[in-house]
Amino acid sequence: MDVFACAGCGTELTAPVSRVALPVHVHHGGWEELHPPLMEPATYAVDPQPTGPPWRLWKEVGADAAARQGVFAPVYSVSFGARNRIVIAPGYSRSMTLIPDKCEGYCQGVDGRAGPNLACQGCGRAVATRMDDCGMWQTVWLEPDAVARRFSGLSAGPSPDWDDLERAEYRVPPVEPDGSWSRRWEAAVGVALAHLVAVTEDRPVSLPVGPVAELLGHAVGRYLPAGPGVRSVGLAGPGIHLPRPRPDVLLVPRHPLTAAPWRPPGDEGAVVPLDSGVWAYLAHPGETSPLPATGVLPEGVLRDDYPLPSRPWCPLTPHHRAFEDTLVRLPAVRAPRLRRYREAYRQAVSPASAG
Repeated sequence: MDVFACAGCGTELTAPVSRVALPVHVHHGGWEELHPPLMEPATYAVDPQPTGPPWRLWKEVGADAAARQGVFAPVYSVSFGARNRIVIAPGYSRSMTLIPDKCEGYCQGVDGRAGPNLACQGCGRAVATRMDDCGMWQTVWLEPDAVARRFSGLSAGPSPDWDDLERAEYRVPPVEPDGSWSRRWEAAVGVALAHLVAVTEDRPVSLPVGPVAELLGHAVGRYLPAGPGVRSVGLAGPGIHLPRPRPDVLLVPRHPLTAAPWRPPGDEGAVVPLDSGVWAYLAHPGETSPLPATGVLPEGVLRDDYPLPSRPWCPLTPHHRAFEDTLVRLPAVRAPRLRRYREAYRQAVSPASAG
């Protein structure tokens, strides 16, 4: 396990934490909702993309400079913040204090708009950003140039690997206890759909019968067309048999440590990476469907689980910002067919945003 210390004075700024893959829902939550911590206890992740301020308008930056920042299609603004910022749960931060004049927020918390808002208690150096406003997962982001990583002397046990995806506790249910769709699922499906649109170049797809079609069918139908030239989609990954013949596109998990997509040995075909917890649920859903069932129990059969569990009243809808933000970061979006797709999508979502 590692600890992160102030690069200026050496004060330890975190409890011991071990590295995991960056969650795909890291920047996407339900707007005007208070969220729990993003990271699991005693973990950290690194975001390789530029994040946070300063922001520059696309029209001032231009396509070439934006591409160097990992953005390949016009957006309102482009981040020129640091790469490789480290995210932890707020409860694992140590020896930091808020900088009062950098605690702006939209509603019920701080959103980091002014840059680092946490200072090292040892030397006063700005070292991190606390974010917990409405619509945001609670996080502390350590600035990569302001901290140094050290070995804590504690062992975290084996690193997370593909085998973890087969454990029941690793699966992320699609429905929250209150009967709403999981915010993590909404973001993960948005991210996966952007990859699916890119690899199919906006062509129709067919989903495998079962949980994939039940949970993702509505979203796929909204984001991709119907018609001829259908591309087949299958679920593949560790612990399940690869469909035969191989579908045109495989839905596969991201590695829980590296975030690299799983691939069958020697296979170079198209894959769409999924949040590993979401994939684990689709691969091993158990016996209970998250969707309302039709019909009634046979006469004389009594239930023993009253009251019935809550179920969503509408189909699963992807987080549109997760979809949009992922699509513009895929180089394939520069192809003419996908440029037309994105323009039509922006017009449909918000005509004003396409100007």
